[in-house]
Amino acid sequence: MTEVTLAQVLDARENRARIQNKYLKTGHTVLSFCMNIPGPVKTSALIIRTFELGVSLITKAFEDNKIQIIERTDISEVTGPELICSISCSAKVAKEICVKIEDSCPAGRLFDMDIIDTDGTKLERESERSCLVCGKSGRYCASRRIHTVKELQDAVRKIMEETFCEYDGELISSLASSALEKEVRTTPKPGLVDLNNTGSHKDMDLSAFEKSIAALSSYWKDCFTAGFKNKGENCFSLIRERGKKAEKDMLEATGGVNTHKGAIFLLGTLCCACGRLWKDGKLCTDPVLLSEECSMLYRQSSVADFNSIREKKGPLTKGEEFFLKYGLKGARGELESGFESVLNTSLPMYEKALSLSYSENDAAVYSLLSLIGLGKDTNMVSRGGKEKADNYSALVQNMISDETYPSMEAVEEMDRLFIEQNLSPGGSADLLAVTLFLHQTAKINIYSFPI
Repeated sequence: MTEVTLAQVLDARENRARIQNKYLKTGHTVLSFCMNIPGPVKTSALIIRTFELGVSLITKAFEDNKIQIIERTDISEVTGPELICSISCSAKVAKEICVKIEDSCPAGRLFDMDIIDTDGTKLERESERSCLVCGKSGRYCASRRIHTVKELQDAVRKIMEETFCEYDGELISSLASSALEKEVRTTPKPGLVDLNNTGSHKDMDLSAFEKSIAALSSYWKDCFTAGFKNKGENCFSLIRERGKKAEKDMLEATGGVNTHKGAIFLLGTLCCACGRLWKDGKLCTDPVLLSEECSMLYRQSSVADFNSIREKKGPLTKGEEFFLKYGLKGARGELESGFESVLNTSLPMYEKALSLSYSENDAAVYSLLSLIGLGKDTNMVSRGGKEKADNYSALVQNMISDETYPSMEAVEEMDRLFIEQNLSPGGSADLLAVTLFLHQTAKINIYSFPI
């Protein structure tokens, strides 16, 4: 990071005054916005993102109040980002809007929004701003230099990081919910609940999935926050505890129906990985890096040792039985591998189908088929036995390839076959949700804010 010199600070101040005076000569109110950053480093990825948040809040507030930005100058220098503009409203109204932004935004204490009236008078706040470190009088602490530069810098960084922990946690949560909503609405899906029917399920329908998705909305943010605040340690145990509560919330919402147990495990870990890989104001949007982080988190956990199943005393779960009999690892194996099936099969299938102008729904159908065709779905084995599961996975595999995209009518016929045989590829449906989540995450614009 580059430290600014006194000469650079003075030059920036002169340039700011020159632009302000130029706009004042047009007879309009002037807004001059920069960041309140102590110390010699005035810009970084995190500072710029926080500044862009302020710009977004200003822009929206002006639009809501029908205020026009007449002229503007955007500055991006080592001395810090700045916005200087002339606006079509009185200085009093502009000041009220800016004070409201500064007081209501979590990072608002770092915003320095000056309003200059047409006669050159800078309007002052009615209430004094508090100290960044201790919360007491800002002027008192500053005039007596109560706090060190390091204390001030640490306080500033904490404010910015906590702001984006909140914003990005909400964003990741919304993407997880969106992925689940898109998954259940993808139609047709062999043996699964969709918009056409309830598949091979007599105990669940679309409504049950919708209730479950709503009940889980806060869980995804909890997992992101756990990862964000525990970067230096293995936090898999933290999200396991949150996952147990999420399962209870799901069952309560659905009347005891298991709609998303696998998704709670897989997507919850992904949301945690998003928090752990958050750095310098940015979310990690790389599917490979996110998947590798999930694998690392899982492999460091106490539940990752498959060989311990061989020594387990007492009853085995279905998944444990399938591992011992067939070597199938289910959802745990997908996490252990870093979502190998998704990265190598379903995500490329989904993105290629989109590139060929198939709709999002049809691309998701083909992505699901590619997962079923892998023959790894333990839910298929649980419902139909290994031989039947393998036979029907092979049928699906023959339908889909890089060059072959079956008609939706053919998939509907496969759906009828799956229902007749009471087969349901629920594990593949969970991985489809992971596929959709990673695809959406890769398209994130970090300068889009939920305001």
